[in-house]
Amino acid sequence: MAEKVPAITATHEEYDTQAGVYTVRQDGQPHGSEDDSNVSSAGLKTTKNGSTVLIPQPSDDPHDPLNWSWMKKHTVFLTLLPGCFLTDWVITWGSVLFEQQAPGWHMTVPDVANSISGAIFMQGPGGLLAVPLVQRYGRLPVLFWSQLLTLVCSIGAYGAQSYAGFTACRTLQGFFGAPPQVIGLSMIHDMFFFHERTRKINIWAFSFLIGPYLGPFISGLVAGAHVDWRNNFGILAGFYGFSVLLIILFGDETLYDREKVHEEPRRTGIAEKISKLTGISGFRDCAGRPSLWQVTKDLFGLLLRPYLLLPTFGFVTWITMWTIGIVSTISQFVLPPPYHFTHTQLSLLFFAPMIGTLCAEFWGHWFNDFLCNRYIKTHGGKYSPENRLMGVYPAWIIGIAGLIVFGETLQHQLSWVGIAFGWGMNCFSTLGTTVAISAYILDVFPQHAALASAWINAFRTVGGFCVVYFQVKWVTLSGPAVTFGCQAAIVAFFIVSIIATQLMGAKWRIRFPAPATSRTT
Repeated sequence: MAEKVPAITATHEEYDTQAGVYTVRQDGQPHGSEDDSNVSSAGLKTTKNGSTVLIPQPSDDPHDPLNWSWMKKHTVFLTLLPGCFLTDWVITWGSVLFEQQAPGWHMTVPDVANSISGAIFMQGPGGLLAVPLVQRYGRLPVLFWSQLLTLVCSIGAYGAQSYAGFTACRTLQGFFGAPPQVIGLSMIHDMFFFHERTRKINIWAFSFLIGPYLGPFISGLVAGAHVDWRNNFGILAGFYGFSVLLIILFGDETLYDREKVHEEPRRTGIAEKISKLTGISGFRDCAGRPSLWQVTKDLFGLLLRPYLLLPTFGFVTWITMWTIGIVSTISQFVLPPPYHFTHTQLSLLFFAPMIGTLCAEFWGHWFNDFLCNRYIKTHGGKYSPENRLMGVYPAWIIGIAGLIVFGETLQHQLSWVGIAFGWGMNCFSTLGTTVAISAYILDVFPQHAALASAWINAFRTVGGFCVVYFQVKWVTLSGPAVTFGCQAAIVAFFIVSIIATQLMGAKWRIRFPAPATSRTT
């Protein structure tokens, strides 16, 4: 007898073949059957038009985030996005200012460029350490303190009087600025239903993957207006001030204890708002939630699941490290001869990765849902999470071609248009593959969204931390064509991790199930 693949989530969700939607299982059995075409008569909550059963089923509590109005959900979602934009934005903001800083620090430009490597690396630990706090005390206080502390560090970088002090502030920016990338999947899972999540993941991933280009674009334009690097960092602090203000005004807690009886009246008022923002409310209401130690054990326990490790470390690390490498070193390729770009021209070149990322946003907005719906229709109403990974392949091919175009253009000193196209193609690939993998991870770890997301972020940044140290040296030694050609070959090779996950993922999910869920989602 064939082994039965576990349902997509730990809440016993299963696809109803007759209804054409996912339905919720009760007592381990499908709620509907092929003879039960009237899903609503089964007592399940559906969308307003009755065409789609809501997964997961919301409670009867109007304060359940799943029951919030469309406006409320998207307003709270909006408070997350500036922090996601700024996560990498804060690091790459200074990547076009190395030439301004080098004389003042009495250092070479490549040595000054190392000031961002610590910030890139600390994004990983920053995201991992945020996870237990997010699961124990809530999403809102972690988001608030993340943005407030990064604002303080940005002000510190502005006022730093030595390279060591400046680098320390930059490193802390990476550490404190990382949580929005971890919180994102959890907030999406908290507020949105299964049929809504992929598009929200696309927006969330777009926001933190366009940040590395939008930041230097603005910073370069400011530098081109002959603003010194200190005042440039003062503008960055202003952006973080805006993020903090948005969270204070419109943020709300999305963590909801689904198995807890909510009989107490909901607290309101300014005092309660402050309590939520600072974490006092989360500390007060944390009874029944997993302990910090339990979440930490589960966090590292996820690494034992090959269907997490292979798509993240086995693929995300290798496709994103070259993207981070380009954005961290692009000024050293186009400011010197033969291109002789000005700071304004360098800033305008950042339109290329932004356009590539924007195209990937439009592409992913419909393509991932198309893959999901097509699989369901062609497989008798059944669905396999591994189908999500089909979305990796088109973007993967484009990314390989982009790295080759980028390297050949630099090697033969061709038009800057080749640099722009190659860079844009590479960035299209980064977002396209990240969305598909994130959607898969949320499907197979819905109750551990923050934990799984933290590993995606950690493996994405570990490669970026390393590449800053050797990218320019590699190009100098071997030439751009060989360097970026080798990077393309590495990306091409590691597709084996995606293929292995697609072939073995269902069996792995049986053999290595996710850690037992706690009382909260």
